[in-house]
Amino acid sequence: MGYNKRIDGRKNDEMRKIEAKVGVIKRAEGSAYFRIGNTWAYAAVYGPRELFPKFKQNPGTGILRCSYNMMPFSSSHDRVRPGGSRRSKEISMVTEKALSPVLDLSQYPNSVVDVFIELPETEAGSRCAGITAAAMALADAGIAMKDLVAAVSVGRVDDKIVVDLDYSEEAYEGGPVADIPVAMMPNSGEITLLQMDGLISKEKLKEALGMAKKALKEINEIQKAALKDKYKVV
Repeated sequence: MGYNKRIDGRKNDEMRKIEAKVGVIKRAEGSAYFRIGNTWAYAAVYGPRELFPKFKQNPGTGILRCSYNMMPFSSSHDRVRPGGSRRSKEISMVTEKALSPVLDLSQYPNSVVDVFIELPETEAGSRCAGITAAAMALADAGIAMKDLVAAVSVGRVDDKIVVDLDYSEEAYEGGPVADIPVAMMPNSGEITLLQMDGLISKEKLKEALGMAKKALKEINEIQKAALKDKYKVV
């Protein structure tokens, strides 16, 4: 049969519905909410503040520390076990790697900027939603940044290249699936995260990355609109 039409009716280059807002957590230095489809991410920034224990301090610059957490009943499919897991630690690490290239923490030696990402509901693309929300929260906190970072998943479902895979596509059994999370600095086009779960040809990967760049430009416009909206004069 082949994957002739996306299960939810979207076009191949069409993302799920997106919402974004900043300043959603009052006690944080910066915060943001980003929703794509049924995946919701909240990010809160605390710091810069002195890093303890002191042996972890860097006298030349501050460091970024990210914590990613899916709430126990966030998934409509499998219950997430509470507490840390190998997956949450891995996503926390790749989130730091994706965001670090845009930050200048040299004016905060021996300090840490903590970013906490919580997902109360997830369906697919949770690490991408978390990275996108975290970038907005860092901007809201006034941390020096040379660009924002936007993230989205692209990939292969059978013989089709699609953007923003949902759960039904990630779990598709009618053919091969490749899920490719991508994070990018929209102004420069520099990719800060590229992962892949599955198999895809070099030609199809180029097509997927082209589709990702177009989608990430759209997400970046939504990020900027959310940041501007906070300071809009009524």
